[in-house]
Amino acid sequence: MSMAVAGMLAGMALGFAGYFGGFGAFLLVAALGAIGFVAGRFADGDLEPGDFFRSRDRDDRHR
Repeated sequence: MSMAVAGMLAGMALGFAGYFGGFGAFLLVAALGAIGFVAGRFADGDLEPGDFFRSRDRDDRHR
């Protein structure tokens, strides 16, 4: 599945949640989607827990 299709499905889910459930449901679906995205990146091995606590330019300072 391409990222465009995944983005379209996520947008449709948020749209339905906002229309039928109101703004609170929209925020809940958005938050759970973000948590699921991060969990999926961990499962794929693209992220490590330390990535959230290190600065991006850390390697440049130690050279």
